Amino acid sequence: MSIEQLADIARAMVAPGKGIIAIDESTTTIAKRFEGVGIPNSEENRRAYRELLLTAPKLSDHISGAILFDETIRQATKAGVPFTKVMMDNGIIPGIKVDKGTHPLAGCPGEVVTEGLDGLRERLKEYAALGAKFAKWRAVINISVDDGTPTNACIDANVHALSRYAALCQEQGLVPMVEPEVLMDGNHDIEECYNVTETVLRMMFDALYLHGVDLDGTILKASMVISGKDCPEQASVEEVAALTLRCLKASVPAILPGIVFLSGGQSDEAATAHLNAMNKMGPNPWPLSFSYGRAMQSAALKLWSKDLVNNIAEAQQTVYARARDNGLAALGQWTS
Repeated sequence: MSIEQLADIARAMVAPGKGIIAIDESTTTIAKRFEGVGIPNSEENRRAYRELLLTAPKLSDHISGAILFDETIRQATKAGVPFTKVMMDNGIIPGIKVDKGTHPLAGCPGEVVTEGLDGLRERLKEYAALGAKFAKWRAVINISVDDGTPTNACIDANVHALSRYAALCQEQGLVPMVEPEVLMDGNHDIEECYNVTETVLRMMFDALYLHGVDLDGTILKASMVISGKDCPEQASVEEVAALTLRCLKASVPAILPGIVFLSGGQSDEAATAHLNAMNKMGPNPWPLSFSYGRAMQSAALKLWSKDLVNNIAEAQQTVYARARDNGLAALGQWTS
């Protein structure tokens, strides 16, 4: 696939008023979500839940793509139609999570590095054959002022892996979504989050350049510049929006087709409000949209858990409502 074709897919992923739904939870993670609402973690329940999400009526009005897990991209609806076909028929671009999760980083206590590069080329070939058009890789950066983290070694190891992954994606005809998540966990203030986020983004784009990644066929999945969840002074919506935009403008090349934000543990409404405020402060060099997981699904999951047979339609309406709200926020038109 040419870089022009990759760029077309990337632009479609951030089409006006649309964003990405992240349903790429691993089997272990979805087990925790199901346990929290009393749903047995069976393969059939996981399949049924993903079908509920992907077949929600009018979802594609506000959702351009969905990130799937390895199990999900191989599954089909109860009627036997592959999920990827259902998505493409409804104008939703299939994506796939390809990293193997985080592991302790040797020599850096308390820090992690994302693994999964071994065998990635062959896995990407298979996912492309299954219908995937883009992929996602998540790096995790922890802030601890007391422990002096993140270290440059940790940031360097993670952006190196992100860059190798991105280059392999483009080689195999997939748009890479690069996700260097700076966690909300901790008592750091918003200024510390700003400094770390800017450093991470600058180092990542330097690494992407060194590895020959074409930015016009790449999407950034970014965390917002926000106070640590244990910080006694929580920044306002306007301060989060202003500092996030300042950070992005200082570190992200304008050639990038678009930026989607992760919710990162924010409440549903806070994630929407922050995105809306950023777009109201525009125009910006790139489209700013969303790639939310829990902030898109949590309300629907709780509702579905009460009756797995009879609550499907109502849960789907809830998913659509969250997609609509975030689609409006991507245009700066959402009201609480």
